[in-house]
Amino acid sequence: MIMNILFVMPVPALPPGGWMIYIYPDKWIHAGLFAVLVFLWSSAFEWDLPKNAWVVLTIAIIYGLLVEIVQKLWVPNRNFDMYDVLADAAGSIAGLLVWLRVNKKNKPL
Repeated sequence: MIMNILFVMPVPALPPGGWMIYIYPDKWIHAGLFAVLVFLWSSAFEWDLPKNAWVVLTIAIIYGLLVEIVQKLWVPNRNFDMYDVLADAAGSIAGLLVWLRVNKKNKPL
């Protein structure tokens, strides 16, 4: 719910330039949010996730794409950014990889 609110909040138009353009904070935020989303979502289900990881990734990437479409069509001062979709996908993959590692270490014998 928090992600949905953050993604549809109108933001003031940012002036171009400044040092922030070199670190792309928007992309890091997208990647971090999607990493947490996929990690938590993977933790919530009792299914054989390593075999069905593509389902989690596909749904997360489609969600990221839909967020960008909603931002372009209905949110003031927001637009569609394919790099945000790529950041969402990268964060989703990172979240799943972290979950797989944590789950492997904590799995009972």
